[in-house]
Amino acid sequence: MSFAQLKDVRIRYEISGPSGAPVLVFSNSLGAALSMWDAQAPVFASKFRVLRYDTRGHGQSSVTPGPYTIEQLASDVLALLDHLEMDRVCFCGLSMGGQTGMCIALNNSGRLHKLILSNTAAKIGTPEMWATRIDAVRKGGMSSVSTAIIERWLSADFRAKSPGVAATTKLMVEAANPEGYVANCVAVGSYDVRHTVSAIRVPTLIIAGTHDAATTPSDGRYLAERIPAARYVELNAAHLSNIESRERFNSELNTFLLA
Repeated sequence: MSFAQLKDVRIRYEISGPSGAPVLVFSNSLGAALSMWDAQAPVFASKFRVLRYDTRGHGQSSVTPGPYTIEQLASDVLALLDHLEMDRVCFCGLSMGGQTGMCIALNNSGRLHKLILSNTAAKIGTPEMWATRIDAVRKGGMSSVSTAIIERWLSADFRAKSPGVAATTKLMVEAANPEGYVANCVAVGSYDVRHTVSAIRVPTLIIAGTHDAATTPSDGRYLAERIPAARYVELNAAHLSNIESRERFNSELNTFLLA
């Protein structure tokens, strides 16, 4: 376990894979920690220098006063890369992590070789939805929303077939810091790049989940139709496609990254 003390936040991160290999960064979804990438890190560490981290307000990274912005979260990534003396990287972000990747691609494209945007959107949710979620967490903590979150994250079929994975994922959500979660809800809910996302020029892979009600396949196709030469892939999964469809997810990433 390692920590980087940046300007105003302490970020927990883990690195695996051979030194000198191309760097692949994994960025977590809202309410998750770097452990959500356990099905990817050991696989890609054979060919890449894998960096995964807890987003500000999540996991064991510090919870600074909110609200946050996606621009702030993207700046954290760049500061972490500078701290670790990593220049250009491949970046894979899911949901909130995907928004972070979009922000980097739009404002600091020189830091990216390739970009994977998984189960994300140029605009996620509505103000009313986020206000309801924030109010519920403030009143009842993470346990008040964890069941609904897992039902969105993992399909009913997967939860029935893999109850242990579903239970572990739910515990990860319930362990999230409520203040950090709310601060990041504001970041995700206020980010809107529908009118600028076409300016991304980094080679991009878009991954959507057929059963994803949070960031739908139409959200993924919206990105793929606007980002020049982006490749679109749809997996048989809900929101956490990297967990529910791990083998296909890993295969698509491998093909894209090594092309």
